[in-house]
Amino acid sequence: MATVTLKGNNINTSGELPKTGTKAADFNLTAVDLSTKSLSDFKGQNIILNVFPSVDTGTCAQSVRTFNKEASNLENTKVLCISRDLPFALARFCGAEGLDNVISLSDYKDGSFGKSYGLDFIDGPLEALHSRCIIIIDTNGLVTYTEQVAEIVDEPNYNAALKALS
Repeated sequence: MATVTLKGNNINTSGELPKTGTKAADFNLTAVDLSTKSLSDFKGQNIILNVFPSVDTGTCAQSVRTFNKEASNLENTKVLCISRDLPFALARFCGAEGLDNVISLSDYKDGSFGKSYGLDFIDGPLEALHSRCIIIIDTNGLVTYTEQVAEIVDEPNYNAALKALS
């Protein structure tokens, strides 16, 4: 279990992020077109998992905007923006913002992604949502970088995540 804060108040997660050098766990997430996407759909590519509680908050929305901008410059890399928001909310947000360089995915059906990756909040006002974190998976399916943002209202370290790709 990891502990992060929300405006200084402790919130616990269901586990720990995967260790670097380990094989990334497979997942089944729902895309905005309601299709199912798994890790194997992105085989042979670098993957940035931008995970957050809800796209309807300022910090979460900004992380999607920032990674959308950066994704246009990344070769052989897909940015997956993952939350428990409904696919309709993710589609609405990205459509309204004109964001088309990221892939929005939802863990709303059973929360198995959050459980598998150890990042679900298990208490506090955001219980059952995902903590804010970045996980990078290389072309071989290995985790090469993780960041669990210590204060949930803060943005992730974009520079460190992008640098980990090189």
